Amino acid sequence: MKKKPFIRPGYIVPALFSGFGNLVAGQSLRTGGTSLPPYASLNAGFATGDNPAVINNNIALLCDELAIEPRQLAWSEQVHGTSILEVTAPGAYRGYDALITSVADIYLSIFTADCYPVLVYDPVHLAVGAVHAGWKGTAGEIVVKTVSLMQRRFNTCPENCLAYIGTGISQPAYEVSRETSVLFPASCRIASPGGDDAFMLDLAQANHEQLLSSGIPDKNIERSPFCTCRNADLFYSYRRDEGKTGRMVSLIGIRA
Repeated sequence: MKKKPFIRPGYIVPALFSGFGNLVAGQSLRTGGTSLPPYASLNAGFATGDNPAVINNNIALLCDELAIEPRQLAWSEQVHGTSILEVTAPGAYRGYDALITSVADIYLSIFTADCYPVLVYDPVHLAVGAVHAGWKGTAGEIVVKTVSLMQRRFNTCPENCLAYIGTGISQPAYEVSRETSVLFPASCRIASPGGDDAFMLDLAQANHEQLLSSGIPDKNIERSPFCTCRNADLFYSYRRDEGKTGRMVSLIGIRA
């Protein structure tokens, strides 16, 4: 039986990554910050309508827990696409939904509130990847493309990689149209109990299957047992909160 992730103050640590002392990785929770409702309390997303100063303070609190600096973060304005950036310096970028790096002390950051964060670690070549996998990115196989780019840029061997599929909206809470559902394998969709030609989509399973097809062994893949929509005490959910909510941040990097 696979281990469950560890819950720390303000964030989750994937159990799969816990044996690597030089690796910093996790997904923030909504608890332990200073944002007021509807963003209470550890909102890390600037595109939410929350006070930017408060968001910066939240990020600083999280970084302090992780023993890193906010200036070491790298992130992108996400566009629900499949573009991937190799990051060589921290800071803000635009138009990418996956980031990779082999540079130490750069912490790749992905912001979500129902979409899935996927974190990849190559312990042989000391390289990492962070993926924003909503339904559009998953349909476009952004995880497969990210692992492939790591192979080309860092000589990554997928068999050596470890991957964490973080918390997103689970299948029982995620109803989509038939048009969206047919973009995914039958193993990732079931008919909605409510009918109306709708389906319940399992994005975690879709990304799991893509990691397997990329060559990462099943024993090296961990999935969060939580759901953003159903675990309202721990996570923001765009769908549950009708868009008026915060964002979690998932990050990964190698400490020098």
